[in-house]
Amino acid sequence: MDTDLHELLRSLRVWDPEVTELPELDPAAAPAEPLPLFTRWLAEAAAAGQREPHTMSLATADADGLPDVRIVMLHGADADGWSFATHAHSRKGGHLAARPHAALAFYWPVLGRQVRLRGPVGTAPAEEAQADLHARSTGALAAALTGRQSAVLGSVEELARASEGAWERARREPDTPAPSWTLYRLRPDEVEFFQGDARRRHVRLRYRRGQREEWVRELLWP
Repeated sequence: MDTDLHELLRSLRVWDPEVTELPELDPAAAPAEPLPLFTRWLAEAAAAGQREPHTMSLATADADGLPDVRIVMLHGADADGWSFATHAHSRKGGHLAARPHAALAFYWPVLGRQVRLRGPVGTAPAEEAQADLHARSTGALAAALTGRQSAVLGSVEELARASEGAWERARREPDTPAPSWTLYRLRPDEVEFFQGDARRRHVRLRYRRGQREEWVRELLWP
């Protein structure tokens, strides 16, 4: 065992009271559907000073069932699902083409909260994906136009040249389409809200779709 790493890990704190508040979660007062509670928790995380509360872990699996995970940005959440975007030819795009299911996880340590979702993933119409891209920053468009995401890169100089050209085009033609840019929507079968507790009596509230598409609420042991 790496002694320095071990000592570092032992020195780190979780939910330091100086920077973390642990609100109570009353399951009996929770809404009938998960989206309103998610919306409130996201807003509360932002108000509490959580950095980048709209970022989330996205877990997928390849054609052989091998898992992968990365951090992406939430683009929206509504009755159709939780949205994120990437190139269809990226690694995660390839995974979703082969196995159109995924899991998402949000972690907001400033409030000791997590939200976990999993379910099938579909794609939005192409015009929605392009509208979503062009509503974002020049840098987002430039990154999309640089393309070749997840392909092997020969050198950082090659990336710099491609990026510079993409930035110039994004500034000159802000409506330029990026055909491979895809907006994905995860329609959850399960959504779990985790509220940490200082005495480790964590509250785990799970919403699960029933046979008639209704949401079933249940508590899980921490």
